Amino acid sequence: MLKRHVLTVTGLLFALALLSPAAHGKRWVMLGSAHVDGSVDHDNIRVGSAGGRFRSIQLRVNGGAVEFQRVVVHFGDGTQEELIVREHVRAGGKTRALDLPGERRIIESVELWYGKEHWETRPEVSLYGAR
Repeated sequence: MLKRHVLTVTGLLFALALLSPAAHGKRWVMLGSAHVDGSVDHDNIRVGSAGGRFRSIQLRVNGGAVEFQRVVVHFGDGTQEELIVREHVRAGGKTRALDLPGERRIIESVELWYGKEHWETRPEVSLYGAR
């Protein structure tokens, strides 16, 4: 009887482990980066078809806080999608996963529109993609 309960509990724990978000987590690939400076309020990160096809993107910030307003994703097929982000990301932080509409697609470039807290710093924004 005890052996049967142990096997049942072990089986349930194994099933829960397979269903957990960590087991099915997104694998992020770095696609490029840009430095935020005081002379412009936007940047463009070129990716190209060599990066592959992606279903979502994420922005990570180092060296200072950045206030993102919007992101425009330009796809390999010539279409584009504007994502309203409106997130304040502190140094060492990241945005939520920004899902791209439709199936996985090639990202040609990503345009970033932003502001920053302290204009004497040059934060770096890194673009990541998940397949």
